[in-house]
Amino acid sequence: MKAAVVFQKGEMPKYVEDFAEPEALNENEALISVKASAVKNLDKMRASGKHYSTQNEKWTAKVVGSDGVGLLADGTRVYAIGVNGMIAEKAIVQKDILIKLPECIDDATAAALPNAVMGSALALRFRAGLQNGETVLVNGATGVTGKMAVQIAKYYGAKKVVATGRNERTLKELLQLGADETIPLRQHDEDLVTQIKKAHRQDPIDIVVDYLWGHSAELILHSFKGDGGDSRRIRFVTVGGMAGDTITLSSSILRSTDIQILGSGLGSWSRTDVKRLVTEMLPEMFQLAADGKLKIDAINMPLQEIEKAWDMNVEGGKRLVILI
Repeated sequence: MKAAVVFQKGEMPKYVEDFAEPEALNENEALISVKASAVKNLDKMRASGKHYSTQNEKWTAKVVGSDGVGLLADGTRVYAIGVNGMIAEKAIVQKDILIKLPECIDDATAAALPNAVMGSALALRFRAGLQNGETVLVNGATGVTGKMAVQIAKYYGAKKVVATGRNERTLKELLQLGADETIPLRQHDEDLVTQIKKAHRQDPIDIVVDYLWGHSAELILHSFKGDGGDSRRIRFVTVGGMAGDTITLSSSILRSTDIQILGSGLGSWSRTDVKRLVTEMLPEMFQLAADGKLKIDAINMPLQEIEKAWDMNVEGGKRLVILI
């Protein structure tokens, strides 16, 4: 079968036309004909062997891609998570993570949506416990998942959403997607801290969903530093580390303010969370997208051009989708 395959750890995926077709090994597995699969940072990190979930994995030649859209043997169109790689003509998927897709959603949108929903809805609902009327700050909102977080925060009842980001053109677009205020990260540290403090005074921030970590996270946490008086609880959820994997954090910030620092990613979600994601949240989000109420932008490339597509510079806030 035609597939995108990594043969050695750290190498680029190669387009091959004669890779062995996978076979279902038990009753909970099914073979699907793949139509579209999105390329995410998770996929790139796992393919390179650098993601924490691959640290104990025995390396063999493998198809890349973790999820996608395809057809079951009876023609039913579904979103599925792969047992093996998904950027190929055929893939083995888990039967208990199959979601039938609405007719009005196209393959590329359906493939692009789930990872962004996982990276936003799970952080907002299960890790931060978003309640109606709360204020949310999305740090790194100009990326694919950040744009989704802005929309989903409003859908789940946030009174106000503050969005930060480095791409000022995309920041302006976020005002059309539900953001109430935007703060550019490309400014002097003192000015950024001043703006965050001002936003916090006007509508106290309850939740931070952070996709960058690094220096911007340091500045946001510094902005919340208290003076020893009463403070409201702030839930700071880190979802990614696009600006760096470590930060410097003063003990006095945590002692002077009621801040909870949480993570949202593989390993931090409970089985119950994942089950609700599959049975409730993703079907709801697919329908919202089909109805035009949830927006995600995709750039489509054919499987034959995987080597060109893998490291291509994708515009901010768009997801690369491989069509098969």
